[in-house]
Amino acid sequence: MKKVVKIEGMSCEHCQKRVETALNNLPGLKADVNHKKGQAILAVQGTWDEEAVRSAVAEAGYKVISIADKKGFLGL
Repeated sequence: MKKVVKIEGMSCEHCQKRVETALNNLPGLKADVNHKKGQAILAVQGTWDEEAVRSAVAEAGYKVISIADKKGFLGL
């Protein structure tokens, strides 16, 4: 399962790395963060905790705007 996390406040590669490290330290998650798009794509293995994701991003100094399921090709 993949999730798209919209994140406010990232403006550079340092921001990107900081958020990516924070998210990758959570169990069962692999994050790919893009500061230009203001988002992280999470590959979720098993169960995950949305509040832990929000907290990790906040502790890194940024704000989660939304978390949604990632749609595949053609929105499927």
